[in-house]
Amino acid sequence: MMGPLLLALAPLLLGVALLLVRLGLLKRGQERIVQRLGSAYLAVRSVAVRRDWLDPMLLRAGFAQGELKLRPWVFAWLGLVLLAAVGAGAAGGLLALLGVPVLAWLGLIWRCRRRLRQIIQQLPGLLDYSVRSLKAGRTLNDAVLGGIDSTREPLRSAMLRVRRNVQLGVALDVAVNELAELYRQDELRLFALGLRINQRHGGNASELLENLIKLIREREQGGRQLRAMTGETRITAWILGALPLAMVGYFMFANPGYLLAMWQDRHGQTLLLFAFALQAVGCVVLWRMMRSL
Repeated sequence: MMGPLLLALAPLLLGVALLLVRLGLLKRGQERIVQRLGSAYLAVRSVAVRRDWLDPMLLRAGFAQGELKLRPWVFAWLGLVLLAAVGAGAAGGLLALLGVPVLAWLGLIWRCRRRLRQIIQQLPGLLDYSVRSLKAGRTLNDAVLGGIDSTREPLRSAMLRVRRNVQLGVALDVAVNELAELYRQDELRLFALGLRINQRHGGNASELLENLIKLIREREQGGRQLRAMTGETRITAWILGALPLAMVGYFMFANPGYLLAMWQDRHGQTLLLFAFALQAVGCVVLWRMMRSL
């Protein structure tokens, strides 16, 4: 009974075995191809994945792709940590290990915010040039792209990215939307949305851009009025954040032995590090409160 059944299944099993052998050979060939590519392929993939969060931040800060070399800065940071550990002990090394990246990150955020603020301030000038070009009879693409050369930095370098994408065949609204998502600005998103609506459904492009100019300027004016109304609160926050640091500077100038004696004691080091941590947390809380105003 089993003999005829096995004879009937033999061709099927032979076919499955041949299929498995072929799949094994294909997989082996793919592994050989990957090995020929070498570690460079894997390195490029790992760097791309690792720097997906950092590259957009550097672009928003004004650094071109690959312009900022991180390796020398990392070596300098590690050398500073080593010097701090040798000169001030483990506590100094830990402070340099954590403090330098935090300061670098805060500096990068400050540079991004300043550059984004300048871009939004310069955007109405570009839109106004585009409106005049449209009234002169030029197309929407020529009107927007033609005003790039007359703009100043940093808007010029940002819009050059849009021009390169359009020259590569990307639609203007898609290129501006990509720029808006990179910089995460509502004004650029509105600009991209207006371009998309005009290109898909038509309409008066000059009137749309004029309304967008009015909206950006009114929003900027409202922001200035809000900053003027909350100036006292922001100055109070700055004073509260800087007062402990000013007191430490006064003690170091008037009586340096007071804090140095604490630093040489194990319990004193713990208290100073705890005070530094509380100061950092307080500054972050005040910064978040100021951003909400």
